[in-house]
Amino acid sequence: MRLSALWIGPLLLPLALASGPLVTLDYGMYQGIDTGNLSTFLGLRYAAPAARFTRPSPPTAFSGTQLADTNGAACPQQALTSVGTGPAASLPTTYTSMSDDCLTLSVFAPKSATHDSNLPVFFWIYGGGFEVGFYADNDLRPFVERSILKGEPVIVVTPNYRVSAYGFLGGKEVGQAGLSNLGLRDQIFALEWVQQHISAFGGDPRKVVVGGVSAGSMSIATLLLNNNHFKAQDLFRGAFMESGAQIPTPALDASQHDYDSLVAANNCTDSTDTLNCLRQVPLGAFSATVNQTADVLSYRSINILWRPRVDGDLIVEDPFRAVKHGSFAPLPFIIGDVDDEGTDFMISSTNITTNEEFIGYLPNFLPSASAEQIDKLSVLYPDDPTKGSPFDTGDANQLTPQSKRIAAFLGDYLFQSERRYFLEHASRRQSTWSYLVKRGKSTPFFGSAHGGDVSIWLPTPATTDFVVTDSLIHFINTLNPNNGRFSQWPTWNTRSASGNNSLLTLSDPAVVNITADDFRVEQIKHMQELLLNGAAY
Repeated sequence: MRLSALWIGPLLLPLALASGPLVTLDYGMYQGIDTGNLSTFLGLRYAAPAARFTRPSPPTAFSGTQLADTNGAACPQQALTSVGTGPAASLPTTYTSMSDDCLTLSVFAPKSATHDSNLPVFFWIYGGGFEVGFYADNDLRPFVERSILKGEPVIVVTPNYRVSAYGFLGGKEVGQAGLSNLGLRDQIFALEWVQQHISAFGGDPRKVVVGGVSAGSMSIATLLLNNNHFKAQDLFRGAFMESGAQIPTPALDASQHDYDSLVAANNCTDSTDTLNCLRQVPLGAFSATVNQTADVLSYRSINILWRPRVDGDLIVEDPFRAVKHGSFAPLPFIIGDVDDEGTDFMISSTNITTNEEFIGYLPNFLPSASAEQIDKLSVLYPDDPTKGSPFDTGDANQLTPQSKRIAAFLGDYLFQSERRYFLEHASRRQSTWSYLVKRGKSTPFFGSAHGGDVSIWLPTPATTDFVVTDSLIHFINTLNPNNGRFSQWPTWNTRSASGNNSLLTLSDPAVVNITADDFRVEQIKHMQELLLNGAAY
């Protein structure tokens, strides 16, 4: 976006006013920075400063020019249980400050882009178990640079959204106030900002593709469901979901105990408006009480406490039933997992060392399952390390006598079962592609672990293999990942050579081929039946 092409009202902005790219929005002017081939705008407000537990609202107009050269504050983060070493111990913490005033985003655009470029837009949603995360956790600049180099330039937008209790508080008081699923409402508000303002950066609001990892991917899968507020196709035209589909989603009032516990911990029990009382608690004091609740790396693991919930409004019904009914947007998408999704999350259950303890552990995730259903799971996930995760590593990588067994169960419970279930339904009416990453198997105890494939899709300055990055860039441009250099990725419901649905499979050292999505069929089918019938609540 060159300065000479930027009009402010009826007047051309004088060149002497700026040393970096400028953009004028309907609420104010921002000056970014030029880095390499990019115009970068950091920390733009997409909403007004938000009080705790309030919906996002339009940005407040300002005069003059605001610098957009540094990241804003992160939304308040939940402290995670220390797990020693391993991938989960090195979650990104790129933020320098936290604040309730955190609804900002960043934009990365080719320096040559003008108002008339109409470039595709990639809207990236960070992960973090719905408990942590910051829009700078993943550096998207090399991705944009790569898109320019291959002649398919894109613009990237990365928003903050509220997490943990700040973004996903439950309870009847929250529902009555219309403040459920605030983290998702933040994402939607940022997508609406893109529709209104991305053309000023050279983007086309009709060509938005959403992408995300982990909780970001789960968010996208949720936004694809029909709701009472918008049609997904009015905000984006395709999706890339990395390690996450629609997850078990309890009702809002199922979290009443957790709401009441926070109220009591913050001395708000006697208040006539407990929700407003929680708003008034200083951030440090309130965060201290939130940090005492279970997190994704605690013993509760991926039975996440603070997560999206069915509110009859933004999430109208249980996502598994919604998918079964076809109540989701008919948009093309890519979705995939790593092979060992559960290994990061078994680290909090190393005290489980016997078969009996494993059986007693399963109802933490499936509290409504019958004893017979639990017993069947214990047979389907046997007490045999050669059948556990990291998969295909034999007797190796067994951290404790039950660790590989637990990891296999956890990976199928929250990731593989949901991915395959969504594909089984969506592939009947829309273009869908899926992948499986088996790289990193040599990592002791963790193998091809959750989140370990981010750098495969989002390159770093050290990346030399761009095959799947280029496929993703092509998908953002054309809604098809197959391009001239790489054209062997069949849709998921295409029969593979072994006669089942097709997965693009990435293996070490740099192998890319097509395999069948036919692993653990009986286990995943049983898990899907349990989840569809509400055993997770």
